[in-house]
Amino acid sequence: MKRPSIELLEDKAKQTRRHIIRMLGKAGSGHPGGSLSAIDLIVALYYGKLRHDPQNPAWPDRDRFVLSKGHSCPALYAVLAETGYFPVSELDTLRQFGTRLQGHPDCHLTPGIEISSGSLGQGLSVGLGMALAAKIDKKDYRVYVMLGDGEIEEGQIWEAAMAASHYGLDNLCAIIDNNGLQIDGPINQVMSPLPIPDKWLAFGWNVIQINGHDMKKILQAYDEAETLKGKPTVIIAKTIKGKGVSFMEGDADWHGKAPNKEQTEAALVELA
Repeated sequence: MKRPSIELLEDKAKQTRRHIIRMLGKAGSGHPGGSLSAIDLIVALYYGKLRHDPQNPAWPDRDRFVLSKGHSCPALYAVLAETGYFPVSELDTLRQFGTRLQGHPDCHLTPGIEISSGSLGQGLSVGLGMALAAKIDKKDYRVYVMLGDGEIEEGQIWEAAMAASHYGLDNLCAIIDNNGLQIDGPINQVMSPLPIPDKWLAFGWNVIQINGHDMKKILQAYDEAETLKGKPTVIIAKTIKGKGVSFMEGDADWHGKAPNKEQTEAALVELA
């Protein structure tokens, strides 16, 4: 894969942020905060690292991306549309009756979706199974799983983390969207998972900490995860919930609330 320039990736991130705001504003419901915090990580992955083929979504040797925090699917839908899995115009159908773009991802409906997700805590277990299958089948594809930092309060995450380390799954990379907020408020007040790096180290993972909005650092982290052998890697990406829209940034109220018409227009002006 020829890697795009940092400038192009940043332009793609801004473009997909606009898609997120437009589709949520039109739908009148959805989750902007975590979609906007995660989009840089997803853009960098699909344009700069992931082996995938929009014309053949079921290509057996593709790398897999599992969006465990399925409520942030507007970010993934925007990237899938821009990379050619379905028309960009289809983004306008988000959450409408009969659409392929459900409020949480549906792998039976939407091209490019690996698992139906949104019941939090399950994605890492699925990714673990995919990565283990690759080892058993002697395939070289990699598996990336995006988790929310509130999501890692789920016990099933740590069962999967323990198993992945036990089996030495160096083809598995977890990405934590560490924006510090969940639907009920700051993660350290709801059910603190802190210190996050120490926990993953204790479970035998390679730990990388980055600014989740710095394209150069994101790509470097993906490269490091790919080259490290013998253990899985977790990238703890410090992000800002609602990144890119000033009145959404760092505000847990925007976890699951769509902008109204005036807010949509204001956000699009900021993202122009």
